[in-house]
Amino acid sequence: MKDPQETGGASPRAIVYRVWLRPERERSLLKHHPWVYSGAIERIEALPESAPGGLGEVYGADGRWLATAMIQPDATLAARVLRFERGPIDEEWFRALFTRAVALRELVIPPETDAYRLVHAEGDGLPGLIVDRYGEVLVVQRLTAGIERLTPLWLPALVALARPRGIIARGESFRAPAGGQALPAPLWGEAPAPRTLIRERGIRFAADLATGQKTGFFLDQRENRASVGALARGLRVLNAFAYTNAFGVYAALGGATDVVAVETSGSANELARENWALNDLAPQRLHLVREPVQQVLRADRDRYGLIVLDPPAFAKEHGQVERAARAYKDVNLHALRRLAPGGLLATFSCSQHVGVDLFQKILFGAALDARVPVQWLARWGAGPDHPVSLDHPQGEYLKGFLLRSLASG
Repeated sequence: MKDPQETGGASPRAIVYRVWLRPERERSLLKHHPWVYSGAIERIEALPESAPGGLGEVYGADGRWLATAMIQPDATLAARVLRFERGPIDEEWFRALFTRAVALRELVIPPETDAYRLVHAEGDGLPGLIVDRYGEVLVVQRLTAGIERLTPLWLPALVALARPRGIIARGESFRAPAGGQALPAPLWGEAPAPRTLIRERGIRFAADLATGQKTGFFLDQRENRASVGALARGLRVLNAFAYTNAFGVYAALGGATDVVAVETSGSANELARENWALNDLAPQRLHLVREPVQQVLRADRDRYGLIVLDPPAFAKEHGQVERAARAYKDVNLHALRRLAPGGLLATFSCSQHVGVDLFQKILFGAALDARVPVQWLARWGAGPDHPVSLDHPQGEYLKGFLLRSLASG
C-alpha cells in the first residue's frame, strides 16, 4: 500500500494541496518565516479529499520544493509552515518537537511552579497550537483548522510526554453556559474541575478553566508579576484591569501597604478575593472597585506609588490599530497623573498589531500630554515559556514598560 503522504486521501498526514508561489515571492520562506499570504500565491491545486487546513507542499515559481504547510485556501493567511525540510508530518515528528518544548520548560520554569505554557505555537515550531499546563491538567487551544485536523497525530505524543490526568480544548469561541461552570468534554483523560488550584513560585492561585480569560490564567505575566512584587514594598498599589488580581497578590506579598484592584467583572472579583485569601493576606489591605478603569482614573484623585496597567487587547485586527493607539494613550495619560512623585507605572499591551516601537511612541505622547516627565527603567515581555522564533517576530505580542514619574508634586 502506498503512503497516504504521497497519494492523498483522508488521513490527516496526507498531502491534499499543492501550492505554487508567484515569482520572487519565496524570499520569506527561504528565511524560514512560517507564514504565506494569499498575495504571494500564484495558484493552489486541490488534490482528492482536500479540506481547509489540510497539508500541502509549497513550491517556488521555478518548481523548487520549499516547505510542507497547513493550507487554508480562502484565507488571507493561506499557509502556515510546519516543515522546511522534506519529511512526514506524523506522531514521531510531533514527539520530537514536544520533547524540545518540554526540555525548555524544565530549564526555565522556577521552583514551586506548576502552571506554565508548555507549547507556544510558532515559537515552538507548531503554528496554531497552544498548550498550557495547570498542574495535572493540560488546556489546549487549536487556533487553526489545520492543527485541529492534525489532532490524531499530536495528541498521543503530547499525552506520552506530558503525562497529564486530563486534556481539554478551549478557544476564543468557547463559552460556558449562562450561569454554569461547564467545561468542554476532555480531549483525553479525566474532565478537570472548572476551577483548579495552581502554584507560582509557591504563591497560590485559583485558575478558572471554565470561563476564565485565555486558558484560565495569565501565564505570560509570571515574570512581570515577580518584578512588581519586588518593587512594591511600602507603596500603595493600583492594579487596573485587575482580572484575578494576581499582580496585586504579588505586590501585597512584596510589602505593599494596600492594593486597589479595578475590575468590572463580578466573577473576576470573586477570584480576586479567593486568591487574596489563599495567600493569607489581610482582607483590609484589598480594595475592590467594580467600575471601568478609565472612569476610575479620571475621577480618582488619590496618588499611588505603583500602578499596573494590563488592559485587554485593544487591537485584535490590523484595522483597529489607530483606535487602539488612542485608547492606550488615554489610559496611560490618566494613569501617569495618578502617580505620586517618584511613582512607578508598569504598563502593558498584549495587542499583536501594536508593535513595541508604536507602543513606546504612544507612551511618549501620553507623558507629554499629561505633563509628567518620566524615566524608562525597563522593558518587559512574556516569560521564557513563551518563546519567540527570530524567524517570526510577530510572535512577540506582549510588550511592557516600567516607567518612573519625575514630577515634583
